[in-house]
Amino acid sequence: MKNSENSHDPTDERRASEQIQPEVVIGSYNVGSSEPYLPGSVESPRINWPVFLISAAGVLAVTLYAGIGKDSAAEQLATVTGWIATNLGWFYILTSTIVVGFVLWVAFSKAGTIRLGPDHSRPQFRLFSWAAMLFAAGIGVDLMFFSVAEPVTQYLAPPELTPESQAAAEQAVVWALFHYGVTGWAMYALMGMAFGYYAYRLNMPLAIRSALSPIFGKRIHGPIGDTVDIAAVLGTVFGITASLGIGVVQLNYGLSLMFGIEQSLAAQIALVAIAVVVATISAVSGVDRGIKLLSELNVVLALGLLVWVVATGKTAFLFDAFVMNIGDYVSSFPGMTMETFAFVEDQAAVKEWMSGWTLFFWAWWVAWAPFVGLFLARISRGRSLRQFVVGVLTIPFFFILAWMSFFGNSALDRIINGGDFAFGETTAAAPEQGFYDLLSTYPGATFLIGLATLVGLLLYITSADSGALVLSNFTSKITDSRQDGGKYSRMLWSVLVGVLTIVLLQMDGVTTVQSATVVMGLPFAVVMYGVMLGLVRSFRLENYHTNARAISFHGAISGRTGSGSQNVGWRHRLSRASTWPHSKRAQEYLDAVAQPALEQVTRELENKGLKAVLISSAVSGLPVSQLDLTVDMDQEQDFRYQVYPMEHPVPSFTRNTSDGEVYYRLEVFDRTGSLGYDVFGYTQDQLINNVLDLYERHLEFLHIQRDLPGTSDITDGSEPAREWSEDA
Repeated sequence: MKNSENSHDPTDERRASEQIQPEVVIGSYNVGSSEPYLPGSVESPRINWPVFLISAAGVLAVTLYAGIGKDSAAEQLATVTGWIATNLGWFYILTSTIVVGFVLWVAFSKAGTIRLGPDHSRPQFRLFSWAAMLFAAGIGVDLMFFSVAEPVTQYLAPPELTPESQAAAEQAVVWALFHYGVTGWAMYALMGMAFGYYAYRLNMPLAIRSALSPIFGKRIHGPIGDTVDIAAVLGTVFGITASLGIGVVQLNYGLSLMFGIEQSLAAQIALVAIAVVVATISAVSGVDRGIKLLSELNVVLALGLLVWVVATGKTAFLFDAFVMNIGDYVSSFPGMTMETFAFVEDQAAVKEWMSGWTLFFWAWWVAWAPFVGLFLARISRGRSLRQFVVGVLTIPFFFILAWMSFFGNSALDRIINGGDFAFGETTAAAPEQGFYDLLSTYPGATFLIGLATLVGLLLYITSADSGALVLSNFTSKITDSRQDGGKYSRMLWSVLVGVLTIVLLQMDGVTTVQSATVVMGLPFAVVMYGVMLGLVRSFRLENYHTNARAISFHGAISGRTGSGSQNVGWRHRLSRASTWPHSKRAQEYLDAVAQPALEQVTRELENKGLKAVLISSAVSGLPVSQLDLTVDMDQEQDFRYQVYPMEHPVPSFTRNTSDGEVYYRLEVFDRTGSLGYDVFGYTQDQLINNVLDLYERHLEFLHIQRDLPGTSDITDGSEPAREWSEDA
């Protein structure tokens, strides 16, 4: 036996903040060093210098080029955007459709039962809280911008219908719903499930490259992984820049209405500076909790604004239009999602429309997918993939549906029935003014404009702050999924994004920002295909695990029957089932029975030429230790057998035999979590046979998946997740 400083604790919610206890290691083997193989300890985040430097250099190069050669840069950016719309528009359209189909397949296939965490994990947040956070994720300052601007523009200048016709009016809001609807949220769901699955179920780094490990293996730690992360960073930078650029011009107009602040580049620079300062303060002082509370307050204020518009406007008309929009969206979606306007006569005009609307939105959603997907994964830990996908595709969209329909139809009614054509022309020419000009016609207009400006300002600031945090994460080496990038990295990214936003705005306002998003979102759209392929391979391995478990289930996985149990009478089994051991008794069992049994298995495995290690370690916060047996399977998935104490209240239906209010179950964990049974009271032979049952099941899994390309160890040596939570 020898002591080690490293340990693995399934209670990973406590692991990062608590001191790791010494361990006793039984058996050892070398993996590139003289030290025994042990699960990795938690390291502080470090900057991933290749990704950080290349990404930052790319952003700086674009910023300098756009700032110095403003006219030529704007012209060339428009040329590249036009080329993409003409030659690669089909790629964006096809990709978005494939993503929708993929996430729906995941939700309604066998893979939908897989959890974002170990099998025994349960959701961290209750349904209402989770729905509220998904709801908050669907609100952005850009939603205020486009809820009026797009329906009006689609009515006045539709892609193929007669402008200002009834058909154009009926289709105007549907286009807005299409661009803000299920397709974009499917992209968020794809990246969210990838982050959550690899980080919380397989305990891999919370990085996009983890999702490609089933395809590239160890190469994700080299140039391939760096390239993927760089593509994600650049896409995210320009996605955030688009939101900030759109938000800043709209807020500038709102402030001009309220305080007479001139609409100018200087005012917009001041607004960007405010966002950078707040993001910096957040990074230094850790006020993320306050930002979160402000975000939740925004949801309430936005709902209040929506209710006021409906209640004081043409309520009956708005609900009539709302119901019609739902029907039109559902019936039109299959055709719209693959619409490329291939046979429209004026191809130049339709390509310009595509680049300004559908392609821009799809590129924007692609760019934001890593950003929002990371947030969605963090709040969805413990949920099944089916729950996750259905929730992400429906809950936020319900709010977007109402917001777009009520505000969009109010604007159309003002033009069509109110005869205010000047409002329509102004909104089409200066989209940032449309939302405020619409509010100015309602009772309490001054208050409404002030409320809308406050909501927009808070959304704008939180987007900048969250964006800096995510970019810092993407350019850091993070080994624990609960950690974030360093504060100096966050500060630098907030400054870079702010400067880029200002430079792009001074070129040609929102149009330039949109064009840049279409261009920079393209590389990450390619990465999404790799993410989907990686998930397919991972889910296939999960299915083989399930099949192997089913094959060996009748071999007495629980250890209650099988070899060695025939010498144990039924009274012993009944006594074991009716015992609620306190901590001392549970520890005595581990020391006297479980550890000697696993030592025998470990030594016998070593005698067979296998690399086996048994770790006995204290568990932080619990008076009972754990045992963890690992068998190295070389390039395939390692075999793991862990006996871990779980503290529970003594059941009320039985006599208290634990000498206390709590008792301890000694549960068995494998790579995917608790197997849900207690081995306390097993004899040494029963425990040994239980280990062999699971070992044979693991060998059966390796046999079943032998024809798949690559190896079964998609974690590439990363420690599999076996965390425990109070909700489990």
